Amino acid sequence: MSEEVLSDQSAAQQAFVRLATAKASGGRARANHEKWIAQPLIAELLQRFGAAVFVAQLTVDDIPTVWVQRKDVLDVLSFFCKEISSSFSMLYDLTVIDERLRKHRELQPPSDFTVVYTLLSVERNQFLRIKIPLQAEDAVTPSVVRLWKNANWYEREAWDMFGVRFEGHPNLRRILLPPTWQGHALRKDHPARATEMDPFSLSAERQDAEQEALRFNPEDWGMQPAHDDTDFMFLNLGPNHPSVHGVFRVVLQLDGEEIVEAVPDIGYHHRGAEKMGERQSWHSYIPYTDRIDYLGGVMNNLPYVLAVEKLAGIEVPERVKVIRIMLVELFRIASHLVFYGTFSQDIGQMSPVFYMFVDREKVFHIIEAISGGRMHPSWFRIGGVAHDLPKGWDRMVREFLDYMPPRLQHYDKMVMRNSIIRQRTRGIGSISTEEALEWGASGAMLRATGLNWDVRKKQPYSGYDQFEFDVPLGVNGDCYDRCSVRVEEMRQSLRIISQCLENMPEGPYKAKHKLTTPPPKERTMLDIETLIQHFTTVSWGPVIPAGEVCIPIEATKGMNSYYLVSDGNTMAYRTRIRTPSFAHLQMIPTMSRGLMIADLIAIIASIDFVMADVDR
Repeated sequence: MSEEVLSDQSAAQQAFVRLATAKASGGRARANHEKWIAQPLIAELLQRFGAAVFVAQLTVDDIPTVWVQRKDVLDVLSFFCKEISSSFSMLYDLTVIDERLRKHRELQPPSDFTVVYTLLSVERNQFLRIKIPLQAEDAVTPSVVRLWKNANWYEREAWDMFGVRFEGHPNLRRILLPPTWQGHALRKDHPARATEMDPFSLSAERQDAEQEALRFNPEDWGMQPAHDDTDFMFLNLGPNHPSVHGVFRVVLQLDGEEIVEAVPDIGYHHRGAEKMGERQSWHSYIPYTDRIDYLGGVMNNLPYVLAVEKLAGIEVPERVKVIRIMLVELFRIASHLVFYGTFSQDIGQMSPVFYMFVDREKVFHIIEAISGGRMHPSWFRIGGVAHDLPKGWDRMVREFLDYMPPRLQHYDKMVMRNSIIRQRTRGIGSISTEEALEWGASGAMLRATGLNWDVRKKQPYSGYDQFEFDVPLGVNGDCYDRCSVRVEEMRQSLRIISQCLENMPEGPYKAKHKLTTPPPKERTMLDIETLIQHFTTVSWGPVIPAGEVCIPIEATKGMNSYYLVSDGNTMAYRTRIRTPSFAHLQMIPTMSRGLMIADLIAIIASIDFVMADVDR
């Protein structure tokens, strides 16, 4: 590129162009460029836009990652969403990285804040990552709500946490933090601990201001108090109501008993889980992951440790993979039993929840015997599990495998074949496959529409490709189908657990790798060097190489993942938690308009969410 052209561009644009033409620079840049250019998807990008629009970035997870300037972002994202064959119909995630303190950013454009879009094409079975570099004094980028409906909440979260503004957003206001909050909590200059802030005080004036901020104004929520000759009634469902399954509020606009509009209000359970992930060591953060989907137990550990292991280059033994899968599927059953019982209870049945919680206790009895904990055992470790399986584990698992199938058959008669349950749930809250993808739905929410998409099958992790199981599907995408899919998933989990029982490999329960945490203890009492290494690795955590990685898993409620950015330190530079429930609650207005309040209760029950999974 000529000096005359470069002189007409800003310093950031010049750096962007130089990186985009890295092929001519030789060395590492040349290797990066050639590996990037070899990916089939990139050929389509180059054919449509040319080489100067993009900057390549290689990541540890090998997800194609490209940088695009802000002026080109709408054209590029529209191309992927609507124009390209086998389009990227799902916005899987949208987040931001505060780059201002990051040291290892080789071959990346200059950026104070980076907006990260992660897209998914189910037809291609491929993820794609698009990055937009922004400067602190001009942290603005166009909204993509017109391309993907679920971008609404993701962009609100990005503004709430990082202060990035999205031009054209219909209602850019805080979503997780109170409207009176000062600052943007996930910026690096925002305090991470209460001890870093002034002592809290609540004067009479501040209390009045806080109360006034809570005043409900329909226009602020996109609602109209009246229309023609009709005066609408507004009803608060929650935030403390048994049927909303936690601290969750839905503001209803009603015409009689008919729902005209339903606006979900979240954030009451926000605990700063991502902020904590950036202040804890890699090892000590594991217990925090248990509390995301608090019904998923060690399943929450799995995407986190898989991502850290990928960054560290740790290959776990086969025994570890099978142990992990067995525990994960036990927790899937435990979580689905809670859903099954509360789903039937919300619709009006009282008995099933008591029977199903008895069965859940039997699952917890096995989990406790193996891990020492029940709901939150925090048992997975970087490189393995906390300890080996105890003697007698196989007998307990075998007894449960004999016990559970007849119970599920009994519940079919109690719930799934009950005429009232069918009348209350069939045809209620129906969504199509196209709508589900537009809203970022996954798990049973997506498979109930008939789409065969399960990460365990499509992109196997932790050895799932070695197991035989079926993917249950629905037809109508309604409340009944969402329940029936989860019921059948429990039977498939039993199949997987049975294969774990019959084919448990011998071998170590932890990888022999220097970054395994905690490291093997065999020699800690024999030489001081090993003891010191064990002490420092546990106390300070391992130093994980710089890089970026994201490994999605099929969690109890849908696709869950940790997008981790390491800056070559003892803790994550950026911890992004993508949870399925956050995406699913956005769909409530679409599923409930024109129905009755009782139908909304059935819809909320059929989604199967927990608020810790939403608010983090």
